[in-house]
Amino acid sequence: MKMKFRVVGGLMLAAVATVMFGSCTSDSDSAGLEYMPDMYRSPAIEPYVDYGELRGRENMDVKMTQSAMTPPNGAIPYFGTNKEEVALMLPWSILPSKEFRVTHGLVGFEFTAEDTYNTKALAWTTNPLPLMGEDGKETFAKGKDLYVANCMHCHGEKGDGKGAMMVNGTFAGVPNYADKTALSDGQMFYSIYYGKGMMGSHASQVTKKDIWTLIHYIRKFQNADYGKAGVVAPADTVAGQMAPVGPNL
Repeated sequence: MKMKFRVVGGLMLAAVATVMFGSCTSDSDSAGLEYMPDMYRSPAIEPYVDYGELRGRENMDVKMTQSAMTPPNGAIPYFGTNKEEVALMLPWSILPSKEFRVTHGLVGFEFTAEDTYNTKALAWTTNPLPLMGEDGKETFAKGKDLYVANCMHCHGEKGDGKGAMMVNGTFAGVPNYADKTALSDGQMFYSIYYGKGMMGSHASQVTKKDIWTLIHYIRKFQNADYGKAGVVAPADTVAGQMAPVGPNL
């Protein structure tokens, strides 16, 4: 009987020693072996994770289900306390027409039955973002970075519509910015934010502030002196007068 207890006790001691020494590691950042780790570090749902194939297991029921859900319509992220910065990022008052749900696959927006692209309010909307740096150099540098990352592959390095995607025949009909001087800042914003023609919406890729920055940069393709004192965009004048500022938010 004593022998039996000794054997059992020895096995228990060996098991405890194995657990104790097995939980030790030379990695100072490691917690070692853990008993039921999910009890105190439960796995959380994370965006951009394919939960249809996780840890070598495939679940076809959720394979095509989007895990990164969009915020409720009308939700506004926190943009700090700078009033000018916040004003640029608030929802835009000029809504897309309801056809954009079909033609450009827009979701998560409010729509209107009106063709807002051709309204006077949009035609008279000017860029609310002030140029930064001497003659706008700081803004144009930021605009160039945004343009290279989001636009150049179609619109070309010089804005002439001869980007790589045009040259290789993937797309056709991308315009030359030099031929679009009549477009107002508002119409440019509308086209980038909601999409226009063959171009889809970039609202999920660039912020509103970034779009206004891009518009400043695009104007340089149309007028090399744009940004210098007294030089405005061609579309910012109506019958020789400065156009009134429309709704920019």
